[in-house]
Amino acid sequence: MIQPPQQMENRSEEAVVQSWDIRSMKVEPHKPQVLRTSAEARSIAINLPAGDELQEHRTHEAAYLVVADGEVEVSQAGEVTAAPAGFLAYFDANEARRVRATSDARIVLILGPWPGEGHPRHH
Repeated sequence: MIQPPQQMENRSEEAVVQSWDIRSMKVEPHKPQVLRTSAEARSIAINLPAGDELQEHRTHEAAYLVVADGEVEVSQAGEVTAAPAGFLAYFDANEARRVRATSDARIVLILGPWPGEGHPRHH
C-alpha cells in the first residue's frame, strides 16, 4: 500500500509541497515503494533489512542514494564505503554499485531524468 504524501502549504505561494517521513512509512522488505514519478525524476523508498543487499546493479538514469535510517555499505569499483543515516551518494547513469545493509536500513533512490536514455520506457 502506497501512503499518500503529507502535504504542507507553502506560505508564500499556493503551491503544495509533497513530503514523506521515510523512517516511519510502512515499506515492506523486498517491496520498494515509488514515492513520486515525473519527467525529472523517480523517487523510490526501500526497506533493506540487516544483511540484505541490492546486488550489483546499474540504472539508465543518474542516481542519488540517501540513507534515511540505519546503515549500509556502498560498494563501487572495488571500494566499500560505510554509509550511516544522513549519507548521500551520487552515481552517473550506467555506473555499477552494490548496497548492503549492515543494520536494518531505510534508503531512498532518486533516479533522473525519468526514464533515462536506453530505458525500455524511454520515448
